[in-house]
Amino acid sequence: MNIKKILISQNAPRILSQYQAVSEKFGVSFDFRPFFKIEPLTSREFRAQRINVLDYTAVVFSSRHAIDAFFSLAEELRTKIPETMKYFCTTEAVAMYLQKHIVYRKRKIFFGTGTPESVVALIGPKHKGEKFLIAMSDSSSSEALTSLFTANHLQYATGVFVKSVSQDLKDLDLKSYDMVVFYHPADVKSLQENFPDFRQEEMKMVSYGRSIVRAMEEAGLRIDVKAPSPEAPSVASAIELYLKSLA
Repeated sequence: MNIKKILISQNAPRILSQYQAVSEKFGVSFDFRPFFKIEPLTSREFRAQRINVLDYTAVVFSSRHAIDAFFSLAEELRTKIPETMKYFCTTEAVAMYLQKHIVYRKRKIFFGTGTPESVVALIGPKHKGEKFLIAMSDSSSSEALTSLFTANHLQYATGVFVKSVSQDLKDLDLKSYDMVVFYHPADVKSLQENFPDFRQEEMKMVSYGRSIVRAMEEAGLRIDVKAPSPEAPSVASAIELYLKSLA
């Protein structure tokens, strides 16, 4: 099967040079179309979880969306976040985003290197007595993090602050694509909602990241390319390697 048209289920990146190089080398075209968007929970949806933010002394954030939703819901519910609240973030970029809502103070904002292990390492003995609230999305798995919290005997609870909402893709001629790249379980959900009669057949599919693999397998989708890998750390490089294998 010749690969000519490739659909990426995200917005186009600011720098397209990698995709342009693959396009010129193999004569393929790339289209970018996000399959879902992230929205904050409504106050009613959040209250249904019976979470009182003031019961916790520290919050764990892994995304900017969760930060916005956390402070927006606090304002809507008239919950004043105490100055003593501590924030543990998965990355420096997420931690820096807190400046949008609070004064950045190193004594109460901590960030890891992107892994659950790095977040738990930040906590260490010094912050072990905190009560942690792990801010989540409705479609993300917290198992990797919560299992470490449990193993380290940390007090925690999880709370959903944002939800994935499928985009309307019915104008998309999905059958015209030879390959589709998925990143997130919500991509699969959107595919099923927009195209309930979809059949993969000869279409090639690429999974990027661990969280999407299970969702694709449960949906009965065949994964032809898995990324990232040591040889292909990006989607563009993974596709390039695959196209080389067909030559």
